[in-house]
Amino acid sequence: MPRDLFKDVPCSTVVYSAEGELLGARIAEDGQWRFPPCDTVPARYAKAVVRFEDRHFYWHPGVNPVSLVRAFVDNLRSGHVVSGGSTLTMQVIRISRQRERTVWQKMIEAVQAMRLELRCSKREILALYASYAPFGGNVVGLEAAAWRYFGRPSGELSWGEAATLAVLPNAPASMHPGRNRDALLEKRNRLLENLYRHGEMDQDSYEAALTEPLPDAPLPLPSYASHFVESCPRGVQTRSTIQYALQRAVEAAVKRKSDEMARDGVADMAAVVIDNNTGNVVAYVGNASPDRDRPGRQVDIASAPRSTGSILKPFLYAAALQDGTILPETLLPDIPVNLGGFAPQNFDRQFYGAVHASEALARSLNVPAVFLLRSYGVPRFHELLQRSGLSTLGKDPSHYGLSLILGGGEGRLDEITRAYSGLVRSYLGHSGAWDKVALWYTFEALKEVNRPDELDWRLISSVRRAAWKTGTSYGFRDAWAVGMTPAYTIGVWAGNAQGQGVPGLTGARAAGPVMFDILNLLPADNSWFPSPEELPDSMGMPGTGVWASVCKESGMLASADCPDQQEMLIPAAGVESESCPYHADGIFTLTPAMEWYYKPHHPEYTGATAARSTALLEFIYPSGGTTLYLPRQLDGKVEGAVFRLAHRRSDATVFWHLDQTYVGETRFIHEMRLAPAPGKHVVTCVDNEGNAVSVGFTVAE
Repeated sequence: MPRDLFKDVPCSTVVYSAEGELLGARIAEDGQWRFPPCDTVPARYAKAVVRFEDRHFYWHPGVNPVSLVRAFVDNLRSGHVVSGGSTLTMQVIRISRQRERTVWQKMIEAVQAMRLELRCSKREILALYASYAPFGGNVVGLEAAAWRYFGRPSGELSWGEAATLAVLPNAPASMHPGRNRDALLEKRNRLLENLYRHGEMDQDSYEAALTEPLPDAPLPLPSYASHFVESCPRGVQTRSTIQYALQRAVEAAVKRKSDEMARDGVADMAAVVIDNNTGNVVAYVGNASPDRDRPGRQVDIASAPRSTGSILKPFLYAAALQDGTILPETLLPDIPVNLGGFAPQNFDRQFYGAVHASEALARSLNVPAVFLLRSYGVPRFHELLQRSGLSTLGKDPSHYGLSLILGGGEGRLDEITRAYSGLVRSYLGHSGAWDKVALWYTFEALKEVNRPDELDWRLISSVRRAAWKTGTSYGFRDAWAVGMTPAYTIGVWAGNAQGQGVPGLTGARAAGPVMFDILNLLPADNSWFPSPEELPDSMGMPGTGVWASVCKESGMLASADCPDQQEMLIPAAGVESESCPYHADGIFTLTPAMEWYYKPHHPEYTGATAARSTALLEFIYPSGGTTLYLPRQLDGKVEGAVFRLAHRRSDATVFWHLDQTYVGETRFIHEMRLAPAPGKHVVTCVDNEGNAVSVGFTVAE
């Protein structure tokens, strides 16, 4: 007799929530609903099946001679088999062997049943029977039968339900609940009467059980976190970290928004919620509304690589703070730039000249982010993202280039949400090696992002606070939103599984509202991240920061020329960062290009009009050393490129020279279209007062 009687029998994939509620199941490889074997049998079913099948089960050694003799006599009198005389132990052997029912096979079953009794306890034998007995159709085992016929676990079966399932294996083919109902009802009620007469149940329970209806056709199994269930190990039982009530609420919220957006051509939506204390996924919606007919509805978007848009910018901001590339309020350029053909633009198509780093993050400005990534380094940022758990960035950093910060790479919602959760866990001391001061300023900047509900947490104390970020990929194909609180991290994606874009699809409009809907479903807690100095055990730990004098206007380390300074807590590496270069003669003065775009948004800016020691001209495009790829028209004629210059004096006249050849002059707006031949060139601009500036570049073949 094999050591494991059911070694090669496949089981269904069964997944439970953290609380033990059934989330979903998948049919076994042989097409049977057969839950993994149980260790114990519920008391009501145990009493019912023993009373019906083998009332001497707890006393015989595996074989009951009296039952065998009686069965032999009954079969002889009737002329055909009306009783088998098998004990529950013998039935376990017969189910495991699946042999033809003959006298010889029954003799083998009897011998092996006695051997099984020596090997296993009565409780274990009863559990084997309950796990593998047939219950009609393709339903095998008590637990699968309880869910398929009554929609609840076996431990919650009533007396009537337990008795029904106790009689089903006696003749599963002919006693299926969908047919022969009268015979099934008679058999069930006879068993209930027997249980009552032998004191197994009281009169009230007996009378109530008799009134219970028989089940109709088999019920569908629960289906929550369906894509999560698909990802679980096959053929085994899994106790997940998904929280049952929260999962159902999140699914409902995502379905509601997704069904609404489907009318506008946005068919799919996914969401992931992580408990920051444990790092566990507590809610997972791989794709909303799987019952809504559409292409791609079965795609698990939460684990599918999608263009990241701007969703990775907080990691760059935190990393640049951590290593001293910037301070929290460092001014970043926001001017036109073309880097090897890559010319980033802000979402609103405007330039602001110079923007503080925290504001650039909160407003998700693209151009400052590209300048920051160029300073920090693409390879370093690429490596950082991989360490943070993004498995989709498998190509060389040069493949992504500076576009990596604007969606040039792909990411998975589940991994990105976990990476954001890693920031919180690192800050609160659960794991990770991030600088705590850098993370604090990151959370503070993201707290300032405008909410889709337009509520202000400063004015309404009941409004849930969150540090959150949105992202929108090129072509309006992917909308992202990720929010963090000390307790939870929530990630939401919206778009189309098949990849088609939808005009107007943005993270703020599509994913953001759902993220806040989910936030409001979480346990009420409006606490916020403590400051680095308030963190427990922060004294003497790396990452508690240092205090330094910072220029209020530039956000950089204050120089002797900075008239307005403040003491600020900065990451330790920040003391090696650049000092403020924007004060000349004690006056805040930007470069000409930055000033050109800065002044329209800052009427209070005086700049170089009061300073004397600053340059008056600066090329906006191209930058020095740039390689230009000049477009051609349909007729093959070279279209040329527009060269742009900033001049501090609005009424200056500028004379343009290409390789020392005069090509024209401009006033007020200094732009000149030029079409140089392939090769190296120099453009020189001279104003009417003799001030000059030159830029060298190369025109590609």
